[in-house]
Parts: sequence; C-alpha cells; structure tokens
Amino acid sequence: MSADAVQAIARAVLYEGYLLWPYRRSALKNQQRFTFGCVHPARYAQRCGDRSQIVMECLLEGPPQARVELGLRFLQLVDRRPARRSAGALQPADELHVDGERYLAFEEATERELRAGPVTLAELSAGLGVPVAQPAGEQIEELGEDGVLVRRFEQLDGELEISARELRRGLHRLTVRFANTSQSDARERSDALRRTFLSTHLVVQASGAQLVSQTDPPDALRSAADACRNDGVWPVLVGEQGARDTLLGSPIILSDYPAVAPESPGDLFDGGEIDALLIHSIRALSDAEREEMRATDPRVREILDRSLALSPEQMLDLHGAVRELRPLERP
Repeated sequence: MSADAVQAIARAVLYEGYLLWPYRRSALKNQQRFTFGCVHPARYAQRCGDRSQIVMECLLEGPPQARVELGLRFLQLVDRRPARRSAGALQPADELHVDGERYLAFEEATERELRAGPVTLAELSAGLGVPVAQPAGEQIEELGEDGVLVRRFEQLDGELEISARELRRGLHRLTVRFANTSQSDARERSDALRRTFLSTHLVVQASGAQLVSQTDPPDALRSAADACRNDGVWPVLVGEQGARDTLLGSPIILSDYPAVAPESPGDLFDGGEIDALLIHSIRALSDAEREEMRATDPRVREILDRSLALSPEQMLDLHGAVRELRPLERP
C-alpha cells in the first residue's frame, strides 16, 4: 500500500461524521456536530462526562536503538461568517449573495498536524513531553467589492506525552497520552467545541522495529497486549497486508489493514451509509436543496459536484464487487 493509500485511510477517519446526509445546514443532525474523537477542555469534560484526554498503548519488537515517529492529527473548528462592507466597517450577516453565489454562516474545520521524533526507544524510556499550541487566528476571504467571508478560530493548547518501557529483551510497550489543556469555562457544547481537538487520532511509524497487532497479537505476546491500555483510540496496523511499520490510533474501531474501496469515488463523511445509496439520494435532490448543500460547506460542494458528474458505468461499480471466490465447504 502506498503512502497515499495510508493517507486516504487517515483522512477518512479524520472526516468521519463531519457532515451527514442531507449535507445541509438546516438539517437538525448537522446542527449538533462534530466528528468522532473529540478531546474537550478538562473543565467541560468533567462537568459533562466527556473525554479530555486519550491514551494509546501498543507493543514494539525491536532493540532500544529502534526509532519511532509520532503524528498527532486533528481538526479545529472554524467559525465562518459572511459580512458586508458598509461605511468602512464589516457588518456580519447570516447569508450573503455575491455574483450568483450564496454564502451561509457555518462552522467549518481545518486540518492540523503535529509530528514528534524520530526518537529512539531508549530515549523514550525517560519520557518525552511535547507541548501543543495552536494560536487563535482570523482569515478574510474577499467576495467581490462589498462582501467577505470571515473565518475565526480560537486558541488550542494540549500536552503530548510519549514513553517506552522495555518489558523484556526485544519487546517494548509504547505509551502515548494526549490531553487538552485549553482554558475554557464553557458550559454549552457549542462553546466548548471551539476549544476542542476534533477527530483526534495518532499515527505511529517505526524504523528498526515491528509494531504488534493489538487486535490479533501472536499467542506469545497476547498477555502483554491484553495489558495495554487504550482509552479513546484503538491502534490498528495500516499499510500492505502483513506490514508492521505503521499504526493508526483511530477514534473509530477498525480492523488491521483497513482500506478504502477502489470503487469509492471520494469522501462522503458518512461511513454508516452505503456509497451508492448516498449518491443516488444526492442526485435526487431538488434544485433548492442542491443550492443549500452547495452553500453550506466547500467540502460538501465537492461531494455534490462529484456525485452529479459520475457516469452510468461509475454508478454501476458502486452496486457491489466480488473480491474473491472460494469453494463451499460442506459441514
């Protein structure tokens, strides 16, 4: 499996649940967002019983000189507001029409990634702390002479802790803990999400060592694997079948070596549904529904345009595929 294919799996996890059918702002289920894998500010999490940290543990077979590199990936909420220019000032609006295009106020997200390492397992025996700081910001997108889109995001703070313990010669347990340390007194979920790490997941890459399946470990390592703690993410091997150099700590439970079906034309953000069913439903929308979908979010605009452009042959491919044939075994 190529690096692009591994990235496709990580991206599918990143955006799972980002927007749901019918992909419009007016749909109630798109007014209570966000994705799987939310790591909230501690005070809000304690008050509401949600999660403010994740912990992942996995096994590696290799010497202390083996190296690991860790990626922390997440989405950050972005508040998008149309505004009109008036007397030198910006006047916020719920929607704006410019040059035949409609723009709605909405909460988008932007991708963030932090990488740590590579670092040896020996160095990690003492532990490694990596502060995570994403400053607040504002971006202005011009819309003709009199309109703009204002995108704002608040500051995020976190702490990433990585350690490795040698269980016996040639076997280590890697522990990764990530906590949201953002200061927030938010009581409502909609406010807390502005200081939340959304769709948080981890990617571990090993060099000079082999990662061990947490789902189906060898019998000799099963007791050590059972002792691993995983809270908020589940580690799965990714890449070519049998490869043991890359592991994804996913907020969604997956099997080892997950793959995006080659027939899938692209992201749909709604893995609980069947691609063909979703695409047929999108193609059946009225003109007014398509207009709202297009104005809700640039990512769902891509889904709409892609769905409408599929050929009859591509639609047929979505109705099933035979991966392998095996003879029936009589009981």
